[in-house]
Formats: sequence, structure tokens, C-alpha cells
Amino acid sequence: MTIRQYKQSDRASILAIYAETKLDELQFENSEFELLPLEQDLQRSAQIFQADIFVYGCDDIVAFCAYSGKEIRALFVHRNARGKGIGKKLLTFMLARINDNATLYVAASNYPAISLYQYYGFETITQFSTTYNNVTVIAQQMKQPLVQKVVNISLLLPLHCY
Repeated sequence: MTIRQYKQSDRASILAIYAETKLDELQFENSEFELLPLEQDLQRSAQIFQADIFVYGCDDIVAFCAYSGKEIRALFVHRNARGKGIGKKLLTFMLARINDNATLYVAASNYPAISLYQYYGFETITQFSTTYNNVTVIAQQMKQPLVQKVVNISLLLPLHCY
């Protein structure tokens, strides 16, 4: 497996992973959500596709991440690839490239993601109300203080496809 920069030919894989996993981040909410495919969600699509995108995989892409400046905009791992440290590798990869206090936004009920981000030193800055597909969600902005930027270099070593 390898992390590499996104190519236009990866678009279908990105859309499929997003469609497969987007609602997982909202699974702890008290509301019911209907998927709004990324290609129809103009705001989120622009946020992701105007960012620096990297994919994880060999023949098949199983995860992707995106960041712009100091803002992490996406980190999605296909359900079948979870529990293998891929999310940590992608997060570490992005943090090594962000030369400022990294920020991100996450559903306040997404405890697994929040735990991961806290492990990397992120702290909640603010909570606010937003929407996903016209349903209210409480979200939070998290920030990683620059002094917390410790990168496990072994997670950055190239991984090869076999």
C-alpha cells in the first residue's frame, strides 16, 4: 500500500469511498440522515477537490485525505480497510505537511474520530450548529497546537505495493 497524490482518474474511487462512509461520521446523531452524494454537494465537493488530495492504496484505493493550508478537509477510510492504521497514516502524512496549527471540523458526536484527533494533540476550540443535507448537526472545530506537532517518522516511510 502507498500514499500518493490524487490523479483525475481517482475521482470515481473518491466518490465511492465518500458515498460508502460519509454517513458513518453521523451515526451517533439522534437524527436520521440521507446521503447527499459528493458530486451533488457542491460546497463539500469544492472544499475537497480544491484542496491537496492524497489517496491510499495500490490497485484499489481504500482511503483518501485532503487538506488546504492548515485545514484538514477530509479523511475517509473505506469500511473494509478500517482497523489497520490507515487513518493514522493519512493523518500523520497530512500533519507532516502542514506547517502551522492544523485545524479541522468534526461532528461533535463522532467520538471515534475525536479520540483519534485528541491522540494527536487536537483540542476543541468551539462548537457550533451546522447542517448536513438540511438536517442540523452539532459540530466542533479542533486545533492542534504547534507545540504538539510530533510526527512518528515510521508512519511516513514509503509503503510499496506487492
